[in-house]
Amino acid sequence: MRIFLASAHRYPARDWRGAGRSTRTMPSSGPQLIHDLIAHGLAESGHRVFYQVDGADAEPPPGITLVDSPPQDVDIYHNAISETLPWVYTMHRLFDEPRPVPPQWVFVSETLAGHHGSTRYVCNGMDPQDFLYSETKDRYLLFLAGMQGNTHKTKYHDKGLDIALDVAERAGAELVVAGTAQDEATLNLVTDMCTRHGATYLGDVRGQRKQELLAGARALIFPTRLREGCPLVLIEAMFSGTPVLAADIGVCREMVTPEVGFLCKESEDYIAALSQLDRIQPKACRERAETHYHYRTMAAGYLEQYARSISQHRDAVEAV
Repeated sequence: MRIFLASAHRYPARDWRGAGRSTRTMPSSGPQLIHDLIAHGLAESGHRVFYQVDGADAEPPPGITLVDSPPQDVDIYHNAISETLPWVYTMHRLFDEPRPVPPQWVFVSETLAGHHGSTRYVCNGMDPQDFLYSETKDRYLLFLAGMQGNTHKTKYHDKGLDIALDVAERAGAELVVAGTAQDEATLNLVTDMCTRHGATYLGDVRGQRKQELLAGARALIFPTRLREGCPLVLIEAMFSGTPVLAADIGVCREMVTPEVGFLCKESEDYIAALSQLDRIQPKACRERAETHYHYRTMAAGYLEQYARSISQHRDAVEAV
């Protein structure tokens, strides 16, 4: 199959250089990373991918050709609309109010699709080679999130940093906080919050240091207030063999099973879960990630969606 895929970022999205306690224009590049991995998975499956990005800092692997504009001699468009060819669009986020959505939209989780009255979804997937797996854990809890984004200016609050700080302080647990923001004011506020609660704030952490943090954490704490699409940090923790303490909300209920962690409503639930972490086996976390959230599984899911859209497009053309 010949596939046109578009994404508004410089290739590759993966940046292994952490900025520390410095701002970043794009504190989190999750959707862009997912688009790269879709392209990689499709190419590894023997398909030809024509990938339009905003410039490149490296050559893509075989099977992927970087292009400046959409070619016409392809079977389907992905993340671009065509009047003459079948197309799909990956939707990563939730709209505050349910609304009619184009039938070509493919959501990144079953929960997100269901919220919009759709059955089309492909869960995000990641590359297990990008993570360290460890069955030996340290004593710290890890909170890892972008502290600010274009949509949510107070993302540190939306992601539940205040809850994580409260839980760790009340439980007498060490908390390590990682993630950066777009402006100094937010960065300074997060630094002050961590200092007041006795947490260690590292700022922007990527590459090997991030791998080590994820693999060594006693647990990832994810007390989000957002109705997330398919948060990559949960997948990252599972690939690392690290249990997850997540908010009992939205897609967390889909992703966090009893084998890999706990769903929590209140601070007391998180504190109670800390005493039960020993029953979570790192191997079970890794196996769930490899089974459900591997980038090759994601690519296979999109191939099914492409076939569906191509068939629907053919039927529509024949009906005219």
